[in-house]
Amino acid sequence: MIYFAGDFHLGAPSAEASRQRELKICRWLNTIADDATEIYLMGDIFDFWFEYGKVVPKGYVRLLATLAQLTDKGIKITTFKGNHDMWMFGYLEKECGVSIISDELIIERNNKKFYLHHGDGLGSGDFSYKMLRYIFRSRVCQWLFARLHPNAGIGLANFLSRKSRISQKDRYEQYLGDEKEILTQFCKQTLLKEHYDYFVFGHRHLVLDIDLNGKSRYINTGEWVHGSSYACFNGTKLEVYTFD
Repeated sequence: MIYFAGDFHLGAPSAEASRQRELKICRWLNTIADDATEIYLMGDIFDFWFEYGKVVPKGYVRLLATLAQLTDKGIKITTFKGNHDMWMFGYLEKECGVSIISDELIIERNNKKFYLHHGDGLGSGDFSYKMLRYIFRSRVCQWLFARLHPNAGIGLANFLSRKSRISQKDRYEQYLGDEKEILTQFCKQTLLKEHYDYFVFGHRHLVLDIDLNGKSRYINTGEWVHGSSYACFNGTKLEVYTFD
């Protein structure tokens, strides 16, 4: 079995709520451990993450320990950089055995072709965010942020994360329709050039299973702040489920 989940946003909206969500995520990971061959975490695992040379954000030890235990058992775990945790530099690889993907990953399993990505920065439009993403991912920006003391840098980031849309109470996303959804349009445009059986994204905070052309589907794994959804590929088909 291959599992997909993401947008845990650990750290938001509060330490207490994040801890309860972390425990639930660990229960889910331990539940699927018996039959999982691969696990893909689709980004925004943390609401903020920055690796200083000798310092990583405080907390999340239960999730990190669970990931390490699963990779020690031989389960392949891959995480994508999201727009909230793009500053991953190798700590999870060294300490937890998790592979880190910066952008897209294309895989083929049982003659099914998958296009995997967190989902941010794809498609046309949204130029202001794409420019901001480019700046944040630049070495200059990372070097400048690293000059801040961790108490200041992580404290500032945690303050900003409390203002993010996922942290706002009763803030639920709505599907805008095929013509207005950037990721849906991206899938359709990509299919004009190359076939994929499945596009799997996070980022949108909606559970989606959209038929694109009768032969391809767009799956969005949703989020875990208000829900607990994931997708599973059993070798034949990919379906979306809810944990607990």
